[in-house]
Amino acid sequence: MSIYVEDFRKAVSNSGMAQFQEVIRQELENSMKQDLERLQATASKAEAEITRKDFEGFMKLFHRFLQEKGPSVDWGKIQRPPEDSIQPYEKIKSKGLPDNVASVLNKLVVVKLNGGLGTSMGCKGPKSLISVRNENTFLDLTVQQIEHLNKTYNTDVPLVLMNSFNTDEDTDKILQKYTHCRVKIHTFNQSRYPRINKESLLPIAKDMSKMGDNADTWYPPGHGDIYASFYNSGLLDKLIAEGKEYIFVSNIDNLGATVDLYILNHLMSQPNGKRCEFVMEVTDKTRADVKGGTLTQYGGKLRLLEIAQVPKAHVDEFKSVSKFKIFNTNNLWISLAAIKRLQEQNAMDMEIIVNPKTLNGGLNVIQLETAVGAAIKSFDNALGINVPRSRFLPVKTTSDLLLVMSNLYSLNAGSLTMSEKREFPTVPLTKLGSSFTKVQDFLMRFESIPDMLELDHLTVSGDVTFGKNVCLKGTVIIIANHGDRIDIPAGAVLENKIVSGNLRILDH
Repeated sequence: MSIYVEDFRKAVSNSGMAQFQEVIRQELENSMKQDLERLQATASKAEAEITRKDFEGFMKLFHRFLQEKGPSVDWGKIQRPPEDSIQPYEKIKSKGLPDNVASVLNKLVVVKLNGGLGTSMGCKGPKSLISVRNENTFLDLTVQQIEHLNKTYNTDVPLVLMNSFNTDEDTDKILQKYTHCRVKIHTFNQSRYPRINKESLLPIAKDMSKMGDNADTWYPPGHGDIYASFYNSGLLDKLIAEGKEYIFVSNIDNLGATVDLYILNHLMSQPNGKRCEFVMEVTDKTRADVKGGTLTQYGGKLRLLEIAQVPKAHVDEFKSVSKFKIFNTNNLWISLAAIKRLQEQNAMDMEIIVNPKTLNGGLNVIQLETAVGAAIKSFDNALGINVPRSRFLPVKTTSDLLLVMSNLYSLNAGSLTMSEKREFPTVPLTKLGSSFTKVQDFLMRFESIPDMLELDHLTVSGDVTFGKNVCLKGTVIIIANHGDRIDIPAGAVLENKIVSGNLRILDH
């Protein structure tokens, strides 16, 4: 059966055609079930049970996708969160720390979202294995941070990696190097869902294989899948049995997301019946963060509002720094017992993100995804904590990589901290052009990373290279026009300069 998704949406929105809508929905669901059964029949015995659970989760999402009509929020019902629902970090910190820090740390599990590939930075394999500082990868730095905690406080904080089918094998191989570290490392895989044809709304996969022509037919369904996958893996129950109470979840590429003892103590010092089951770290929005999700009050609950849910007429209002002052860092503290309860009650409520993609051959597909923070409204006594910007240090591009490799930061026990020599607490606005997009090209263009302590703004475009010991201050703009090349000489000091044209330094 073939039906255009736009036509289907129109049919669904026409209230006079309720019976027809239901028939169409039923037909689509039946066709999807048949296709999934056909695919499951091609799974190996080892894969069969995992595939069954994955497809059950996918069918729940697909069913909701077919049922939904229009935007998931009524803009008129959105309210500012109550004042006490977003606490300033200073207030949390003022409580101090318990006499026995180990007692609270031993209740914690650190979870890193490790499903992403480094393709946007021109790397093959898991993004967590990209070197970011002194030959250390994201994963190295994470392990060093937790090992430092365990040694300092004589604790047993484990690390859990949520991998995807894209990253699991490569990550598994690299974990051997941490055998002698004082960190127990566990992994589990998030689900594998089928990409569906935008026109037919049916899977494009021919079988369960992930190789060859089938490589683009599957996807990991966003980090909101953590709840079901964690529960299904058996690891959730295992950690609860070991006495663990909270997980600290963050993206592995956010180098600011370290364990914060003050937030953990705040959670653990609440009366048991009144404990926060979910804490979202938010931070003040700048003009660079206008698309970031924000916390609102909706239907009497704290709710994460993402730009994809905003009606088009209100997008500019959503991006306003004055109306929505904070955004979600995706650093989350979540009760393990609450995850177990909500999973068993089938009460985890997250909005569906419909992510359209065009594959290499030109085929238009859609992915149904969810976001981990969207579940905040399902938990009791949820709280936002407005943390310093230093806890949000993501490395999404080589422009971000330049900042964390520079002397703006010092590295200690796996944690990056802003240099005391930097006069301002904010990082420079940095934009590197397309010649720097891939990590390999980026590294070839710097003989050494420039001194950036007094830099406010850097824009580089075109064929530009940097010699050793270059110093950048104030606002620096370097533009090599097409066909030109600019070599910034070793030892150069550029302060409030615009460099353009052609500047070649030749060996002699």
